[in-house]
Amino acid sequence: MALSTRAIAAKRAVDVVTTFFSRIQAIAADADALDFTFGNPHEMALPGLSSALRAHAEPRSVDWFAYKSSERPAQETVASGLREELGLDFEPDDIAMTQGAFGAISLALALLADAGDEVVIPVPGWFCYEPMLYAADLVPVRAPLDPVTFDLDVDAIARAISPRTRIVIVNSPANPTGRVYPKASWDALAQELERASRMQGRRIWLLSDEPYRRIRFDGVVFSSPAASYPWTLIDYSYGKVLLAPGQRLGYLAISPEVPAAEREELRAALFPLGLAIGWGFPDAIMQYSVPELESLSIDVAELARRRDRLCGVLADSGLDITRPEGTFYLWGRATGGDGAVFCDALAARGVYVMPGDLFAQPQHFRISLTATMPMIDQAIPHLADVARELSRPS
Repeated sequence: MALSTRAIAAKRAVDVVTTFFSRIQAIAADADALDFTFGNPHEMALPGLSSALRAHAEPRSVDWFAYKSSERPAQETVASGLREELGLDFEPDDIAMTQGAFGAISLALALLADAGDEVVIPVPGWFCYEPMLYAADLVPVRAPLDPVTFDLDVDAIARAISPRTRIVIVNSPANPTGRVYPKASWDALAQELERASRMQGRRIWLLSDEPYRRIRFDGVVFSSPAASYPWTLIDYSYGKVLLAPGQRLGYLAISPEVPAAEREELRAALFPLGLAIGWGFPDAIMQYSVPELESLSIDVAELARRRDRLCGVLADSGLDITRPEGTFYLWGRATGGDGAVFCDALAARGVYVMPGDLFAQPQHFRISLTATMPMIDQAIPHLADVARELSRPS
């Protein structure tokens, strides 16, 4: 056997995703396909993104494209943005620039967890948590969200905690459900994690996965758990708000509420661990562009219009839809309770949505709102017809 045990476990955990990804790649050449699967762009990139990259592609010094760690102007920009956005006193030294949220999560795991440690993850939740944990020789432990509302279930997290628990991962706005959790949920979770840490005699850390933080609808307020639980790290990706996931840019931020001694220890480890995990820093041009990109965003109001259009039609067709408060996804329960059958029926009509088994929820499906309004208008008759067909008695 050539593969390591952890490679086998990671591959097994992500097989459902890679298999689906291969299927979507196979239909990518079909110009008539209506692809609502991954959060990919279906329109040209934001002009501000293109202009920022062009502006910094021309070298201004001999070391313009030399090795980069975390560039100070990028750290300063991020810290300033976080202070304004979250109301916490972040400093540049709290920030590690990374290759998107993937890189930030990998860095957090390397900083905090030892081989065999357990990491509690939400279900339904992002489908790459488990394979990333297996690849890091860590043990994922699932904690279900509320099965009806998909609220954070603090009791479920408490039941998932063991003496081997080192990290709890939370995600708000949540992929795939679109839920945005209020401060009261974070306060309750903070109390539980503090209690469990004392009882276990070992600190449990919180990793707040916030790549959709700036994509919220209807004036919904965002609260980070970093304001409720001091022992928190935040990961972020610009790929969502810029709708440019192929340009890898993100960061890991240490909460300024982390006690001083531990905060300094973490700060001192950001560069060496960023190097050790495989030079996890963003490319030079991406880092130079951070000051321009920090305030740039896709049209969230347009996403809300797409959400409203789809939610209304799908609800009228008898589908149980969780109305998203953030992200760019719709999460629904399939007619008949079989997400794969629902998605296959749509695929036969040239409409592609993501089955819930990628999120360990085979009764559900996810629709990406990054599709254009003309795509939505073309897909709506098929979505409605399939929903009605599957609801008829066999």
